[in-house]
Amino acid sequence: MAKGGYRGAPMGGVNMNMIKQAQKMQQEMQRMQEELETKEYEATVGGGMVTAKVNGQHTVLAVEINPEAVDPDDVEMLQDMVVAAVNEAMRKAEAEMNSNMSKLTSGLNLGGLGGLF
Repeated sequence: MAKGGYRGAPMGGVNMNMIKQAQKMQQEMQRMQEELETKEYEATVGGGMVTAKVNGQHTVLAVEINPEAVDPDDVEMLQDMVVAAVNEAMRKAEAEMNSNMSKLTSGLNLGGLGGLF
Protein backbone atom coordinates (compact mmCIF):
# COMPACT_ATOMS: atom_id res chain seq x y z
CA MET A 1 0.00 0.00 0.00
CA ALA A 2 1.22 3.50 -0.77
CA LYS A 3 2.47 5.72 2.01
CA GLY A 4 -0.43 7.48 3.76
CA GLY A 5 -2.93 4.69 3.15
CA TYR A 6 -5.70 4.33 0.61
CA ARG A 7 -6.80 7.58 -1.01
CA GLY A 8 -9.90 6.37 -2.84
CA ALA A 9 -13.33 7.89 -2.73
CA PRO A 10 -14.33 9.17 0.72
CA MET A 11 -17.01 7.44 2.77
CA GLY A 12 -16.91 4.16 0.90
CA GLY A 13 -17.45 5.68 -2.54
CA VAL A 14 -20.15 8.20 -1.67
CA ASN A 15 -19.58 11.40 -3.59
CA MET A 16 -19.43 14.41 -1.20
CA ASN A 17 -20.97 16.63 -3.85
CA MET A 18 -23.95 14.28 -4.01
CA ILE A 19 -24.35 14.51 -0.22
CA LYS A 20 -24.29 18.31 -0.39
CA GLN A 21 -26.88 18.27 -3.19
CA ALA A 22 -29.12 15.95 -1.18
CA GLN A 23 -28.84 18.20 1.89
CA LYS A 24 -29.67 21.25 -0.21
CA MET A 25 -32.64 19.45 -1.73
CA GLN A 26 -33.86 18.42 1.73
CA GLN A 27 -33.72 22.03 2.93
CA GLU A 28 -35.55 23.24 -0.18
CA MET A 29 -38.18 20.53 0.22
CA GLN A 30 -38.76 21.58 3.84
CA ARG A 31 -39.10 25.23 2.82
CA MET A 32 -41.44 24.31 -0.04
CA GLN A 33 -43.58 22.11 2.21
CA GLU A 34 -43.96 24.89 4.78
CA GLU A 35 -44.88 27.33 2.03
CA LEU A 36 -47.43 24.98 0.46
CA GLU A 37 -49.05 24.22 3.81
CA THR A 38 -50.11 27.84 4.17
CA LYS A 39 -51.00 28.48 0.53
CA GLU A 40 -54.67 28.44 -0.45
CA TYR A 41 -56.17 27.02 -3.63
CA GLU A 42 -59.63 27.85 -4.92
CA ALA A 43 -61.88 26.32 -7.55
CA THR A 44 -65.28 27.43 -8.80
CA VAL A 45 -67.77 25.24 -10.66
CA GLY A 46 -71.29 25.48 -12.02
CA GLY A 47 -70.79 28.90 -13.53
CA GLY A 48 -69.84 30.40 -10.17
CA MET A 49 -72.47 28.57 -8.17
CA VAL A 50 -70.04 26.72 -5.86
CA THR A 51 -66.54 27.70 -4.77
CA ALA A 52 -64.23 25.57 -2.63
CA LYS A 53 -61.03 26.67 -0.95
CA VAL A 54 -58.35 24.25 0.35
CA ASN A 55 -54.82 24.61 1.63
CA GLY A 56 -51.64 22.72 0.80
CA GLN A 57 -52.36 20.22 3.54
CA HIS A 58 -55.51 19.24 1.63
CA THR A 59 -57.74 20.68 4.31
CA VAL A 60 -61.02 22.19 3.13
CA LEU A 61 -61.06 25.78 4.38
CA ALA A 62 -64.33 27.00 2.93
CA VAL A 63 -67.21 26.14 0.65
CA GLU A 64 -69.30 28.98 -0.72
CA ILE A 65 -72.67 28.26 -2.30
CA ASN A 66 -74.55 30.83 -4.33
CA PRO A 67 -78.15 30.91 -3.04
CA GLU A 68 -79.34 30.49 -6.63
CA ALA A 69 -77.72 27.00 -6.63
CA VAL A 70 -80.04 25.82 -3.86
CA ASP A 71 -82.92 24.01 -5.49
CA PRO A 72 -84.83 21.79 -3.05
CA ASP A 73 -85.96 19.67 -5.98
CA ASP A 74 -82.38 19.03 -7.14
CA VAL A 75 -80.17 18.60 -4.08
CA GLU A 76 -78.07 16.02 -5.94
CA MET A 77 -76.85 18.62 -8.43
CA LEU A 78 -75.70 20.88 -5.58
CA GLN A 79 -73.95 17.96 -3.91
CA ASP A 80 -72.20 17.11 -7.17
CA MET A 81 -71.05 20.70 -7.61
CA VAL A 82 -69.63 20.79 -4.07
CA VAL A 83 -67.72 17.56 -4.67
CA ALA A 84 -66.45 18.84 -8.04
CA ALA A 85 -65.27 22.15 -6.57
CA VAL A 86 -63.45 20.49 -3.67
CA ASN A 87 -61.82 17.92 -5.95
CA GLU A 88 -60.67 20.60 -8.40
CA ALA A 89 -59.17 22.71 -5.61
CA MET A 90 -57.35 19.62 -4.33
CA ARG A 91 -56.04 18.91 -7.84
CA LYS A 92 -54.68 22.44 -8.05
CA ALA A 93 -52.83 22.01 -4.77
CA GLU A 94 -51.42 18.65 -5.85
CA ALA A 95 -50.39 19.95 -9.28
CA GLU A 96 -48.46 22.84 -7.75
CA MET A 97 -46.73 20.51 -5.30
CA ASN A 98 -45.73 18.16 -8.14
CA SER A 99 -44.57 21.05 -10.29
CA ASN A 100 -42.43 22.48 -7.49
CA MET A 101 -40.95 19.06 -6.71
CA SER A 102 -40.12 18.55 -10.36
CA LYS A 103 -38.39 21.95 -10.54
CA LEU A 104 -36.48 21.18 -7.36
CA THR A 105 -35.12 17.83 -8.49
CA SER A 106 -34.50 18.68 -12.16
CA GLY A 107 -31.40 20.75 -11.48
CA LEU A 108 -29.75 18.21 -9.23
CA ASN A 109 -27.39 15.58 -10.50
CA LEU A 110 -28.26 12.70 -8.21
CA GLY A 111 -26.81 9.97 -10.35
CA GLY A 112 -28.99 6.88 -10.15
CA LEU A 113 -31.20 8.52 -7.51
CA GLY A 114 -32.60 11.16 -9.87
CA GLY A 115 -35.29 8.83 -11.14
CA LEU A 116 -36.65 8.31 -7.64
CA PHE A 117 -37.92 11.88 -7.26
